[in-house]
Amino acid sequence: MKIKITRPQKVCLCPFFPPKPMEVSTCLYVVQHPAEESRVLRTVPLLAACLPQGKCNIIVGRRFSEDRHPELAAVCRDNSTLILYPGPKSQNLEELVQHREVGTVKHNVIIIDGTWSQAKNMFLQNSLFHLPKQVQLNRTLSSQYVIRTQPSNICLSTLESAAVALSILEQNDNIQEVTPLKALCSFQLEHGAQIHHSKEHQLKNGMYDKPMPKNKSKIKRMEKLITDCHICPR
Repeated sequence: MKIKITRPQKVCLCPFFPPKPMEVSTCLYVVQHPAEESRVLRTVPLLAACLPQGKCNIIVGRRFSEDRHPELAAVCRDNSTLILYPGPKSQNLEELVQHREVGTVKHNVIIIDGTWSQAKNMFLQNSLFHLPKQVQLNRTLSSQYVIRTQPSNICLSTLESAAVALSILEQNDNIQEVTPLKALCSFQLEHGAQIHHSKEHQLKNGMYDKPMPKNKSKIKRMEKLITDCHICPR
């Protein structure tokens, strides 16, 4: 089912979408945390509007089981399915593509949509998500989603992560252009929104004005943002 995006005419995003849905062989499955449904400025509707019917499937929930989600379970068990989630077991997506013949495999890609902590919990708590080959993006990119705070400078929104993954799998760099997202952020900034620097940027530049966490694991994560540089595609 296509998602309808309704906005006032003066901030309409229609001129910034492709004139027709982008032809792709890859099929996306976005597993979305329920909290994302109520967010006004989420990116998944923009993603769905750019792709053909059936190429961007959105499944909302926290827990996904074989009994309740048999279609998703079948996708997870498919050898051509990848899940975009960084970690020590993840393979660089570009390296995976380089080691196969062009056009020989049509992939499914699962993307978890939520805050960073929500995505982590959903991945850990759903054994189905451990079945597909785990991949990550190793391109150093800055997020254009400047109206929402990211953990680090190189963390990407769901839309951006999907666009980069599709551009690699389809071998078409034009897909990586996220014009609707740039337009959305531009409109919001023109109407009073503020640029949200990443937590990494705020910490490194003495701009972080919230109380530091007391939990030791959270403190370590904050310290890691200052000292580390790692890709976090969503």
